[in-house]
Amino acid sequence: MKTELIFDEMSETIIATAAKLASESGTETINVRRILQELGITNRVFYNRFHNINEVLQIVYERLALQIRKSLAAGFDSEREFFSGVIDIVTNTLIMSYELKMKMNVYVFNSDSTGVDNYLWWKNEIVKLIELGKSKGCLRKDLDSEVMSYAVWCFIRGYNADAVGRELPPETAVKNFKYAFGVLLEGMKA
Repeated sequence: MKTELIFDEMSETIIATAAKLASESGTETINVRRILQELGITNRVFYNRFHNINEVLQIVYERLALQIRKSLAAGFDSEREFFSGVIDIVTNTLIMSYELKMKMNVYVFNSDSTGVDNYLWWKNEIVKLIELGKSKGCLRKDLDSEVMSYAVWCFIRGYNADAVGRELPPETAVKNFKYAFGVLLEGMKA
């Protein structure tokens, strides 16, 4: 007989503790024992709420990823100059995801790699920006929005993963990213 898991205030406390520990020392150091010690709770309290630590980390990741998505989905100011607006949105997303990945590097990279929903969400948002740029006459009409959205997603994700993996200072990562992304956009201009 399978027992129903509890989701309550203690569940949220466990999630918050995992997020705090991840931000302090990365996900590699987090395990159930560490959560139990941090909160002074028993195995039973934890396992009545979660099957394992990966389940908790997945919730932490999803919540942080949602915050990053909101930064891109906040809307594009159509009155603003298209290219500088796109660079600002993408740079803000880079900064947020860079900070997230520094804290949860391995876990986030693996989740991003296997998360079809995450990929599809980003691809669709990038397609919207490309279509907006085409409709404003800023981007080439012959651009294949689907193919370019994938290329942009790979560029951003790959750049971010490398910068995090090599532990570039955030200022350097942002400066270099803005330059390289600007060159990429230059090739897409009408």
